[in-house]
Amino acid sequence: MELNPKRIPPFLKPGDTIAIAAPARKIAREELEPAAEMLRGFGFRVVYNEALFGAENQFSGSDAARTADLQHWINAADVQCILSARGGYGTLRIVDSLDFAALEPHPKWIAGFSDVTVLHSHLHTLGHATLHCTMPINFGKDAESVRTLVDALCGRTLHYTAANTTAAPNRTGIAEGILTGGNLSLLYALNGSASAVNTRGKILYIEDLDEYLYHIDRMMLSLKRAGHLSGLAGLLVGGMSDMKDNAVPFGKTAEEIIFDAVREYDYPVAFGFPAGHESRNMALRLGVVTKLEVADGECSLRQDALV
Repeated sequence: MELNPKRIPPFLKPGDTIAIAAPARKIAREELEPAAEMLRGFGFRVVYNEALFGAENQFSGSDAARTADLQHWINAADVQCILSARGGYGTLRIVDSLDFAALEPHPKWIAGFSDVTVLHSHLHTLGHATLHCTMPINFGKDAESVRTLVDALCGRTLHYTAANTTAAPNRTGIAEGILTGGNLSLLYALNGSASAVNTRGKILYIEDLDEYLYHIDRMMLSLKRAGHLSGLAGLLVGGMSDMKDNAVPFGKTAEEIIFDAVREYDYPVAFGFPAGHESRNMALRLGVVTKLEVADGECSLRQDALV
């Protein structure tokens, strides 16, 4: 399903409400409260339930508890944004138990990155725009990333330039299309499911953390064999952070592996975009028209103001 512009949620203004949920890994109160104060400093009302601080092994409560808390905020008509407190793992366990029908009369921004890719992708298939951005657990790492989150939520123009400092070459050109994607491991995990995005004609963004290089190769080939890489308008590669190798080296960087997987196509490819599991994590609206211009050593990405 292509994005219906009526499903771009209203942009936030001072006094609007951001709810914080934890659909995956647990978070402590002291880890959250400084970020909540920062959001209040931008003029937003911040709310969360005590369930946010639940714990069951590595998760922020049982599957049922995490589902109920996130569903509460999905249903809340007076909430304009649901921001994930952190990533980790766990959203895939609950996505099929969530009912997103309340977003039809009361659309709201679902925001976060990493494990939140499950929600980004699932909502993209339903035609809803979402926000790929830094999360409260990471607010202290980079003030600019937090500022871009606020700019994105408020509907302001997002315009970034990024140098390619990786071992893989950019493929030059200009792409314009709806932006989709997120964490490569989650896109791979969703492949073949009802939450897998139709990427044809779109700009695909990917990033990942702490993966073996041969896993990157396997995931890219899986997406390629499923047809998710052949019809893109463009490919945007963010941080491929803390990659791991075997005792016998794979022989290529993560970026070189990615380039090899799309070498036969002719759309623009940009490496080194500052989003993902690095300190700088620039906000990106997923599900909206985006312009990507790629030169040899850098790229420019623009999402115009939507007011």
